[in-house]
Amino acid sequence: MKKLFLNLFASLLLFSGCESLDYIPGNQMSEQNFWLTEDHARQAAVGMYEAMRADWCFGMEFTFDMCSDIADGTTPWADISRGASFASNSSGVQNHWQYLYELVHRANTVIRNVKNMPINSETINRVTGEAKFLRAMAYFRMLNCWGGVPYYDESCDINEQFSNLSAPRSSAEEIRDHVLADLSDAIELLPVKWESSDLGRATKGAAYALRGKVYLYSSQWEKAKNDFEEIVYDKSTQYGYSLHPDYNDLFRLYNGRHSDEMIFSIQSIDGNTSGYALNIVGYFGNKSTLRLIASNCIVPSVKLVDMYENLDGTPFDWDTLFPGYSDGGSELRRKYMCVAIDQGSIRVTDTLDCDTLKVADAYRNRDPRLSLNVITPYSHYLGTDAGSNPMDKQFVLADPSKGGSPMEAMAFMRNSEGWNSYFWRKWIPTGNLDGYWGEYNRTPYEFPLIRLGDVILMLAEAYNELGMIDKAVVELNKIRSRVGMPLLNNGDTWLAVNGKEEMSERIRRERAFELAGEGQRYWDLRRWGMLEQSVCDARDIFGDLMYTRSYQPRHELWPIPLVEMERNRNLTQNPGW
Repeated sequence: MKKLFLNLFASLLLFSGCESLDYIPGNQMSEQNFWLTEDHARQAAVGMYEAMRADWCFGMEFTFDMCSDIADGTTPWADISRGASFASNSSGVQNHWQYLYELVHRANTVIRNVKNMPINSETINRVTGEAKFLRAMAYFRMLNCWGGVPYYDESCDINEQFSNLSAPRSSAEEIRDHVLADLSDAIELLPVKWESSDLGRATKGAAYALRGKVYLYSSQWEKAKNDFEEIVYDKSTQYGYSLHPDYNDLFRLYNGRHSDEMIFSIQSIDGNTSGYALNIVGYFGNKSTLRLIASNCIVPSVKLVDMYENLDGTPFDWDTLFPGYSDGGSELRRKYMCVAIDQGSIRVTDTLDCDTLKVADAYRNRDPRLSLNVITPYSHYLGTDAGSNPMDKQFVLADPSKGGSPMEAMAFMRNSEGWNSYFWRKWIPTGNLDGYWGEYNRTPYEFPLIRLGDVILMLAEAYNELGMIDKAVVELNKIRSRVGMPLLNNGDTWLAVNGKEEMSERIRRERAFELAGEGQRYWDLRRWGMLEQSVCDARDIFGDLMYTRSYQPRHELWPIPLVEMERNRNLTQNPGW
C-alpha cells in the first residue's frame, strides 16, 4: 500500500465526517465530477485506509497494552489503564469514538457511490469488499469498547444528514450481526492477493481471519475454528501465509520488506520527513532512541517479564537465583541488582554487591522472546549519540547514592519518566538504520493488525474450547517451535497438558509472550472475563510504586462520551457511568 498512501487524494476527500463530525465541506469534490473512473475508485479506497491508520483509529493499536497487565505507561490511555476514566473527561474515549465513526462514514460513502460507477465490475466488487471489511473492523472495535452503538450504513449520507445523526444505540447483538454480514460479503468480494504495488489492502484471508475473531469473541467456537482453519490450512485456496522464520526480524520489516505472516498490516513508507510511518517509538522508545524527547512513556511491566519461562520451559522464580528476593522488599532487590556509575555516565565504577553477569543471565536464560521484546538490565542497545549517530548503550540499574545517574547522551540509558523500569526492544530501531531512519516519531516498520501467529493461537483456543486438546497443542507448539522453546507434551512433566483448563492457561500465557507490544492483551483479558483479577498497581523492577490502578465493574465497557450524548439525545449511557 505504499503507492496507495502516496496518492494525494487523501488530503482532498470529502469524507471528513464522524459521529461527532467536525465537518468542514470547503474542499469537497462533488459526486457529479468524481465517481467516474477506475482511478477515482482507487482514490476512494485510499481515503478509507487513511482513516483506518489514523492515530486515534488503529494507528496506535500497540498502546492498548498499557491498559493491561503487561505494560505500564503515561499516555494515551492513562485514564483507562488507571481506572480513572470518566465520560466527562476522557479525551481518548472521545477520540477513539470519533475516528472509528470517521472510518465508518468513509466506508459508507464508498459503498453507496462505487456501485453506480461506469467502471469494471471487478473493480466495483473489490472496492466494495474493502469498504465492508473496514466498516466491519470499525464496528467490531466499537462493539468491544462500548457494546451497542448507533449503526449507520451506506443509506446514511452525511452530506445530507450531518446535522441530524440521531440514531439510538443498536444492541450489541445487532452490531455483531452487521459486522459478520459485512465480513461474509467481504470474503466473497475480496481477492486472495493484490499486486505488490497494492500491498496492505484488505484480502479474502484478512476477512476470514477477522470474522473468525468476531466468532471467537462471542464464543462461537465451531465457526471460529472453521474460519481460522481456512487460512491456516489453505482449505479452499492457496493463501500463502506462513510463520516468519525469525521472530525478531518479523518486527523489523522496513524499506519495502514484507512477511508472509502479515495478514492485514499497516505499511510504512520510511522513517523520515517525506514518508509515513507509525509513531511507535514516540511511545515505546527510551531516551537513547534518537535522543527521544517526547513525554510519552509506555514500558513493559514487571509482571510480563517475570511471566517468561526458563529455557527448559520451567517457570521462572527469582528466589532460586537470589534468596529472599520476592519478599525481601526494595532494599534487598537494590542490593542484588544495582551498581555505581561515574558522574559523567560513561562507565561502571563499582559493581557493589551486584553480580552483573548473574543478573544478565537471569533474563538471557529464558524464553528468547523476552530478550527480543524487552531491553533487560545489563544488556546492550544500539541507540544514538547527541548527533543521532549510532552509539552503544547499556541498561544499568544505578544506585544514585553511590555515584552518578544514567544519561541518554552518554553510555547508559533511561526513560522519560525516570522510572526504574524495563524498556521495549520490540519495534525499536537500532542506531539510525544505516541512515534510513531520522525521526523518532516515525517508526518505519510494517505493523500487523492481524498476523498468522495470532490466528494460530486463536485457532488453538477454539480447538481447546471444543475439546480438541491434542489439536490445540499442535497449534501452540508451532509458535513455541519458531523461537526454540521446548514443546508441550514432549515428555517433560512440567510441559504436560492435563485437560482443558491447563491448556487454557497455556494459551493465555503464550499470547502474552508472543503478542507483547502489539496491543492484543487488553482485549484478551476483557473477553476472558479476567480484567478485574489482572488489575494491580504499577511497580518498578525493585517493587517500588510507580502509580496506582483501580477497578470497578463499569470498566468492562467504556462510557459513551458525554459530548456525543449532548449531540444525540437518543443515546443512553453504559451502566455505572
